[in-house]
Amino acid sequence: MEHLDSKEEIRRRLKSNFNVGLTEKDAEERLKQYGKNKLEDKKQENIIIKFLKQFNDFMIIILIAASIISAVMAKIEGSGDYMESVIIIAIVVFNAIMGLVQESKAEKSLEALKKMSAPVCKVIRDGKQKIIPGENVVIGDIVILEARKLCTSRL
Repeated sequence: MEHLDSKEEIRRRLKSNFNVGLTEKDAEERLKQYGKNKLEDKKQENIIIKFLKQFNDFMIIILIAASIISAVMAKIEGSGDYMESVIIIAIVVFNAIMGLVQESKAEKSLEALKKMSAPVCKVIRDGKQKIIPGENVVIGDIVILEARKLCTSRL
């Protein structure tokens, strides 16, 4: 059976006060020590790598193989008609460019949504309720949770 810590044990371990919360000074020090309360942004990939990843699909690989086979057959026959190969490669490259553009638009939209929905949090600091950005919540903060009734309409 698991052991649950008492409220007093939690308060002592977090070096916080349930009624007063942290002081602003303590919160700043913890923010410096532990960092912001947010997920790390993933590393942005180079545009060339993003472009090359567009070719990482089974059907695209089949089309490239078909283009190569078509060019080899034209060379063996001696016809010099490489038009099919050029058209297939052009379509594959156009598809990769369109995929890259769509991916870029999706990333920009996601960033805009992140900025729009920047969460805030209600905490007790220095004995007063304060609303702070969610990323500034630190270990030991006393967070106030509220239930809100959603508006409903009747038809």
